[in-house]
Amino acid sequence: MENEKIVLISNEKNWIEQIAKDQLVGVSQLKDVIRVVGLPDLHAGKSPIGIALLSQNRFYPHLIGNDIGCGMGLFETAVKLKKYKQDKWVTRLSNIRQLSDLWIMNPYEEESPILELGTIGNGNHFAEFQCIHEVVNKDLYEQLGLEKDKVFLLVHSGSRGYGEKILRAHLKPEGILKNSDEAATYLEEHEKALIWARRNRELVAKKLLGHLGVSDEIVTVIDCYHNFLEETSEGFIHRKGTTSSKVGPVVIPGSRGSLSYICMPKEDTSLSLDSLSHGAGRKWARSLCKSRINNKYDRDSIRCTELKSKVVCHDTNLLFQEAPEAYKNIEQVIDSLMKFGLIEVVATLRPLITYKG
Repeated sequence: MENEKIVLISNEKNWIEQIAKDQLVGVSQLKDVIRVVGLPDLHAGKSPIGIALLSQNRFYPHLIGNDIGCGMGLFETAVKLKKYKQDKWVTRLSNIRQLSDLWIMNPYEEESPILELGTIGNGNHFAEFQCIHEVVNKDLYEQLGLEKDKVFLLVHSGSRGYGEKILRAHLKPEGILKNSDEAATYLEEHEKALIWARRNRELVAKKLLGHLGVSDEIVTVIDCYHNFLEETSEGFIHRKGTTSSKVGPVVIPGSRGSLSYICMPKEDTSLSLDSLSHGAGRKWARSLCKSRINNKYDRDSIRCTELKSKVVCHDTNLLFQEAPEAYKNIEQVIDSLMKFGLIEVVATLRPLITYKG
């Protein structure tokens, strides 16, 4: 893109819609913005999703959005693959319409700012049981200490209504000036939202495992935020749909019908403002999905994938909105990140059951 402020990380096969590119240009023109990066999962939203933006003197809460701390938590469970029974688990998960139907006690001393603690939320949020599909880099894999015979659980969720409450109180298109009282208030609330978003993911995992009647013992392999603000010596890095490359390994999922990737960031990721993709990124608007693929599926086949995994979701519209076809090719996203020298793939994960609700 012909703009010295903008870096677009992609390859020739990776499709990015023009409106998303236009939004990228638009945010680059905000006051005090130094540089903006579009990652290969870039797509349009109220503000562009799949970006990292560096500003000085001020920051923009609306670029982070209303789900502060939203991210991916990858947990190794105590369940061995040989004990995994797909039909039994699908039946048990189908018996609850949504996670708020299951009560869980707040195990922390502080009162939770999340009213429905231990819930996923709607849209593209999910909890997915997975297994190791392929080890790509044996040395890095062994460093992570993962067990190939275990069931893993990937949880995508955030701070739920708490992040939205924070945004509403600080929604200023002109941004918030550094060192102002409002900046201090926002940053304090933002940090609290990050803490509780991570806690929420852990409780989602424990709640699901408990409902399945198996051990709720989990080991957090990776937890990475992709909606958050980071203050650095250079200024404020806004990440919306991107994760930091400076916190160790990351997990980058595709759609419910594709593999997820465990990746190790390369040492120098300054080109991308030390940021990596958070997933495949949407290809279709939600309003278009059902009309485009309605004839392809029936009520049963929409709940299965080509990878032989199953989907548990009671919302038919959401099933179509989140269909694999609605997302970009995750392999092209990963290839783009590798082409620009940003990641090393450690291993891939295959979906077993995707739960939404």
